[in-house]
Amino acid sequence: MKCLIVEDDFISRRILRELLGAYFDCEIAVDGEEAVTAFKMAHDAKTPYDLICMDIMMPKMDGREALRLVRKLEKELEVPPNLEVKVVMTTALDDPKTVFDSFYQDGATAYLVKPISKQKLVRELRALGLIQ
Repeated sequence: MKCLIVEDDFISRRILRELLGAYFDCEIAVDGEEAVTAFKMAHDAKTPYDLICMDIMMPKMDGREALRLVRKLEKELEVPPNLEVKVVMTTALDDPKTVFDSFYQDGATAYLVKPISKQKLVRELRALGLIQ
């Protein structure tokens, strides 16, 4: 399975890659613009991502805007809802409004607050049906 880690902070990218590397072939994007480009390229190559772990606060294009573009592209590509990429938003902000907006306005699949522990991440991946 294939995962895109979208994170502007080097340490956070490294931690996520270590945690997710046991389950996924991981690729990296450092901001929302790179994430949208990587998403398009993966679909063009017929190797779409199964999971995107995306930080909310990033330079150039934040995670919420990138997520909205990913969901828009999926509609344009006529991706069936059951085959849409699972998107776990990550952030240091434990803000109920951000959580609500990420789910209901932007189309996030899940939300994790940093620091992300292996237990929290594995529990979420299991809940999403990505691992057993």
